[in-house]
Amino acid sequence: MTALGTGPKARRRLSAPRIAEIVAEELRRQIIDGDLADGDLLPRQEVLVEQFNVSLVSLREALRILETEGLISVRRGNQGGAVVHAPAKTSAAYMLGLLLQSQHVGLADLGAALLELEPACAALAAQHPDRADTLVPELKQINDAMATHLDDGRRFTEIGRQFHDLVVRGCGNDTIIAVVGALETLWSSHEQQWAEESAARGTYPSLAKRRAALNTHVKLTEMIEAGDVERARKMAARHVADAQTYVLSERTDQRIYALSPQALSRR
Repeated sequence: MTALGTGPKARRRLSAPRIAEIVAEELRRQIIDGDLADGDLLPRQEVLVEQFNVSLVSLREALRILETEGLISVRRGNQGGAVVHAPAKTSAAYMLGLLLQSQHVGLADLGAALLELEPACAALAAQHPDRADTLVPELKQINDAMATHLDDGRRFTEIGRQFHDLVVRGCGNDTIIAVVGALETLWSSHEQQWAEESAARGTYPSLAKRRAALNTHVKLTEMIEAGDVERARKMAARHVADAQTYVLSERTDQRIYALSPQALSRR
């Protein structure tokens, strides 16, 4: 794995009251800068204690901070250790979700935001010069996968959410992808729970409605491929509104809740 470059300053005995935060900040910097790559295993705790010249208590608190942020996951036992995770939209979604949850924001509010933002992403995707070689083939693959899983409501929804996420990623603007992608991830966790519960109850939308949703995805893909910006925007707006109806009708007073990156990865 990539070596830790702590340097002489980092090796001095830290006397500030927030030692754990300082250690976490240095490790966070190395992860963000790529000095520690995704999938790397951090050195053993006793090695890090020596390198940073801090107590084991402070080091463990620093690791807990990074684990909460989704930048590492700590495995227990003989084969344990701290695995590095590059920043991902699940981490951003978790922090954003915590903020919205603390403000008691309703799920309908999140839906209204996506109703404005996702159609804009679809319009941008329809303008992207490389869409025919990059985005469109992936959208078609997702549509094929949805068709294969028409009989499985939970899986159908899961693949369908990948379509929405891909439309956002296809807009070509990194800032929009990061921000709207985090909102999409937050919404997807709620919609996936709805799909699992409704499938278990036998109230998941009928096969006819699933085929209609898939047909909309196919048409939207064709509009993006053709570069039909305004029709893609309008189609996306109608589809997002229709799709949200199912979730919001059963969760009229549902507030946003945040799922940790670890919990999202297990879904």
